[in-house]
Amino acid sequence: MSLIVAARFQTFDEATLAAQKLFAEGFTEDDIHTFYINTAGEHGRYPLGGDRLADPDAKGGHVGAVVGASLLGLLFACLGGLIAARLGASVFIVIAAAGVGAYLGALAGALWVIGRGKRRAQAAPSAPQTHPTVRQAGVMLALHVPPQREATARQVLRDAGGHDIERAHGRWLDGKWEDFDPLTPPRHVEAPTTTN
Repeated sequence: MSLIVAARFQTFDEATLAAQKLFAEGFTEDDIHTFYINTAGEHGRYPLGGDRLADPDAKGGHVGAVVGASLLGLLFACLGGLIAARLGASVFIVIAAAGVGAYLGALAGALWVIGRGKRRAQAAPSAPQTHPTVRQAGVMLALHVPPQREATARQVLRDAGGHDIERAHGRWLDGKWEDFDPLTPPRHVEAPTTTN
């Protein structure tokens, strides 16, 4: 495994200027890999797109939909039955009321359950975070460095305007970070910046 230091830049031009500064410090072209990181959720890991099989906040939504549909469907069917009995109307009113109740119940039940973990985390900031840290979109400049030159590399990247400087161990082959995974939470060596 190779030691890799990386930083995010706004544009490829900024990353190119940083690479030139790294060349001036004695790093070679085979030590630098520049590439673009998409916005979270747009890495196309699945045939229909997306990064995950399911949204973590949607956990349990199907249960809420079934429970809500059952409860409100039953309530609306009873109300439709009362209305039909009072007016002497057909069974169609009962069926229509049950259908409307089931639809509204499924929607309300799913929305009530979905995102409960996120709402709890916002209410109690000390609660453990359910979503891993993701990398912001931008141009990533990754640098293969020997351990004794890591501090120099980080300083050059910082001075060149690099954001979210991180450190990793990975497979460096033919001038590229071969096993880079945009979904792996970064190990920042400095406080991450919030600029886009």
